Amino acid sequence: MSSVLQKPEIEARVVRKVARRLIPFLGLAYFVNYLDRTNIGLAKLTMSEELGLTETMFGLASGLFFIGYLLFEVPSNLALHRFGARRWIARIMLTWGIIAAAMAFVPNAGSLYTLRMLLGIAEAGFFPGVLLYLTLWFPRAYRVRLMGLFLLALPVSSALGAPLSSAIIQYWDGMFGLSGWRVMFLLEGIPAVVLAVVTWFYLTDRPSQATWLDEDEKMWLTRELESEACESGSHISGSVRRAVTDSRVWMLGLVYFGITYGLYSLSFFLPSIVAGFKKTFDTDFSLFTTGLIVAVPFAVGAVAMVLWSRHSDRTGERIWHVAIPTLIGAVSIPIALYMADSIGRRNTWLLQ
Repeated sequence: MSSVLQKPEIEARVVRKVARRLIPFLGLAYFVNYLDRTNIGLAKLTMSEELGLTETMFGLASGLFFIGYLLFEVPSNLALHRFGARRWIARIMLTWGIIAAAMAFVPNAGSLYTLRMLLGIAEAGFFPGVLLYLTLWFPRAYRVRLMGLFLLALPVSSALGAPLSSAIIQYWDGMFGLSGWRVMFLLEGIPAVVLAVVTWFYLTDRPSQATWLDEDEKMWLTRELESEACESGSHISGSVRRAVTDSRVWMLGLVYFGITYGLYSLSFFLPSIVAGFKKTFDTDFSLFTTGLIVAVPFAVGAVAMVLWSRHSDRTGERIWHVAIPTLIGAVSIPIALYMADSIGRRNTWLLQ
């Protein structure tokens, strides 16, 4: 009877202790990760003229990141299994930080293309690797909620990163003898290198190796995760070939493609859209003001993400909690474009 009473207490204690140690740190790492892959959108506002980039060339530079990422994501995750999460995540962060900082010194479009491709290769495996790592630390009942807290770093990164990046470009132009966008790439690449060193000493591969857990806590968590793994293994069978030929995998992949396509299009091109307001709405925003405007939808998204995920957990419903926001996003983008075009035409007519 006493062990039954003790389990809820030790469960809450262990999950709380693990969450406090891992989620803030990994969330910070993901914050830096997303910032380094999308800050090119704000850099474009001054970088394009200096490097002679057309809109097509900028789109190519942005997209080359994902080619490298796609090609090396699976090999990177296999390496994570072989070398351990702590070592491999630290390696990922070190190489992406060096490459992100090196973008400060690109002399032409060709060099930019090369570094964007290398950045994708370097980052490959970080996001899925962290998600896999979290499954090694949290029982199934807690994973969705805690992964949601980790993923909150994505909108927060844009909400805080956009004003930060634009402020660096505007106010630190000329520092180290570099253009503002070059200073931004340099300064925003350094945190990943620092975090890589911290990761090497801070993360622990498995609960059984955690010196920061008490012995009874390590034993409980290890047994709980092993029990869930055995339970899952008892009714899951198949292979990689079966997975890639499963229609549900492809449908979910298509859904994910649609969501991320819209998200990254917004991240890469929203600064240019806001800068284009000067012509459409007769405005003249500074770079910093542009960054503040870009941050607004992501700040709203961060709040909505927390409230919506809590509602999903409270109701236990998952499908419509994915479908409804996706549908709203799909409808809102063309409506926003139509409204902007209509207002632009009206302003042109009034000026005439």
